[in-house]
Amino acid sequence: MDQNNTELTRDRIFDILSSPRRRYVLYFLRTEPNPIQLTDLAEHVAAWENDTTVEDLSTQQRKRVYVSLYQTHLPKLAESGLVNYDEESGDVSIASKASEIDPLLGEQQSQPAWYIYYFGLAVLSTLLIVASVAGLGISQGLLAVGIVGAFVLLTVVHVVYEWRKQAPPAEFRE
Repeated sequence: MDQNNTELTRDRIFDILSSPRRRYVLYFLRTEPNPIQLTDLAEHVAAWENDTTVEDLSTQQRKRVYVSLYQTHLPKLAESGLVNYDEESGDVSIASKASEIDPLLGEQQSQPAWYIYYFGLAVLSTLLIVASVAGLGISQGLLAVGIVGAFVLLTVVHVVYEWRKQAPPAEFRE
């Protein structure tokens, strides 16, 4: 089926986006730079729907989502030209045509440049160490605890940010 000739009318778009599962598939695929296997996609969707992790999913939860993606949702998304879906290999990826509905799915948040935060903290730590060694009245023990604590805190913030990023925005739920 030629995906590029399928017109995305307003009614067709609303029909496609009427399913929270299809909205999440589109949302998730927009965050994936490479094709993903259907089995992996089904696990992420099932984990999101069951508010759990992929590791804690039951076989039944995985299978239920896999079957519905395979039989209904991915064919519909592929027919509309929004995803590329190869039934033989199981590869699924976002199609360039999906950018046409991006305004309806919300803005993609820009990613913080975490390396800049870590680099900035390293530079600040270096300056504080130099000040301590130069005898500017900074206790070396307190300085060491402060630097390690700052890196631990930044790492925790980074991990929480990445964890929350995995969940789609509230408007994708229902």
